[in-house]
Amino acid sequence: MYKNCMLCAHRCGVDRNISVGRCGMPSELYVARAALHMWEEPPISGTRGSGTVFFSGCSLGCVYCQNSDISRGRSGIRIDYDRLSDIMLELEEQGAHNINLVTPTHYVPTVAKAISKAKSRGLSLPIVYNTSSYDTVEALKLMEGLVDIYLPDMKYFRAETSSKLSFAKDYPSAARSAIKEMYRQVGAPLIDGDGIMKKGIIVRILLLPGHVAEAKLSLKYLLDTYGDNIYVSLMSQYTPKKELDAPLNRRVTNAEYRELCEYALRLGLKNGFTQEGASASESFVPSFDNSGVLKK
Repeated sequence: MYKNCMLCAHRCGVDRNISVGRCGMPSELYVARAALHMWEEPPISGTRGSGTVFFSGCSLGCVYCQNSDISRGRSGIRIDYDRLSDIMLELEEQGAHNINLVTPTHYVPTVAKAISKAKSRGLSLPIVYNTSSYDTVEALKLMEGLVDIYLPDMKYFRAETSSKLSFAKDYPSAARSAIKEMYRQVGAPLIDGDGIMKKGIIVRILLLPGHVAEAKLSLKYLLDTYGDNIYVSLMSQYTPKKELDAPLNRRVTNAEYRELCEYALRLGLKNGFTQEGASASESFVPSFDNSGVLKK
């Protein structure tokens, strides 16, 4: 599948065995961090942390990206699928509630192989697929039966916005199709007695400064389409980059975030999460220092 790559919605068709795709990565697997992570939604992080694997590269090029070192492929170590399966088992040994695969879209064939091998070796944790939602339905179908929890973004509702900020005019339609496929695979949420999610979907809406109206449109679409059968996470953690133009050069105001949360209540959102303002800090962006990637 890397020979004529169609894994993300760009469908660039590049032979990633000999070159890099739109994601900026070849077919070889690069990982920048593998460690317990406490900053996901409560049913994902729980009390012991989510066993998070950060993949290098990304199929989107968001101008405001908080993880640009990893998304642009500047960080990461090359490993094979055997080592990835080892990492999953090591994170389970460390007490992780789940295995959380961050930005795996452009590595789906290899990731699927690693999950299968880890499960054959005794991995029993739920698998979380943490994505921008710029996935093709065909790629997601390769994960059917392997992924228990989908953690997708819904970044934009309008094509004009996605084109300007992520260079992907078709992002809204691609994301809606991707989330529809995710829901077909895992269905309604299942949370155990300790409050840990075992199955289901949490869709993230990152509120951008000056974009409350857009976030409202995304939220209404999700509730109209899925109701209480998914969770929605309303995120205020946007951390500005100094070189961006207004309004993206500032944080989300309390008034903006309050407006979105109040709108969610008026719509009747029951299964949802909010964030405290302190989350909008670079301290919440992990160090992509290759921790946990190589075998000790």
